[in-house]
Amino acid sequence: MYIDSHCHLNVSELRDDIPNILIRMKKNYVTHALVVSTTDLEWLSVISLVSNHKNLLASIGIHPCYVNSAQSKFDELCDLSKHPKVVAIGETGLDYSRLDMAELQRHQFRSHIKAANQTKLPLIVHTRSSINDVIKILNEERSKTLTGVMHCFTENLDFAQKVIKLNFFISLSGIVTFKNAHVVHEVARNIPLDRLLIETDSPFLSPEPYRGKINEPANVALIAEKIAKLRGISKKEVANISSENFFRLFNKTKFQ
Repeated sequence: MYIDSHCHLNVSELRDDIPNILIRMKKNYVTHALVVSTTDLEWLSVISLVSNHKNLLASIGIHPCYVNSAQSKFDELCDLSKHPKVVAIGETGLDYSRLDMAELQRHQFRSHIKAANQTKLPLIVHTRSSINDVIKILNEERSKTLTGVMHCFTENLDFAQKVIKLNFFISLSGIVTFKNAHVVHEVARNIPLDRLLIETDSPFLSPEPYRGKINEPANVALIAEKIAKLRGISKKEVANISSENFFRLFNKTKFQ
């Protein structure tokens, strides 16, 4: 079986097609998907969406590019995290393609880490051109229980190894199927399998041969297939261990 550890089924491109998306997931042996919010305005709608489907789960947070959408949401974030279908905090992190928002991003990232520490839920982290500050802030704010995932990983192997030492997982997206994604290929070949997750980041980043089209959780099987080829192992092994890793990280709810 496969698990999509990061998708956005609540967005307009996908939310009206949920029944068919779930059918295609089942056809491709994708048993679960984690629906991740990017703004505080999505939190309740994402929780509502996953509450109607046993195999969909939720994460609540504010993407670094949307930090202006909220001032202080710490208490609400912690309160909503008590919902049984909310299994993670995020996505959060630092995206320095928006340097005008860098200070706000750092403040919000610290707040999300504190929420993860308080709730003991894993953290979903987004990075872009910001790895030094991500490591710095994680080291300054983390607790002994903090864990999480670097989602849609595009950084180098050295950074992957550093965050793994901080008890984080690495999630690979459809980018790993791109011909020229040599840095991501190196990461896929070399990270410990017990730290690997797979994701679609739907509706974005469709894997080959669907690049440029709307992505969906059923395509996570293609990502597993590419990782298997890069590592010289079976697709079944990638499927099994990434699914085991998912349940080990997002362990709030016990799944069937």
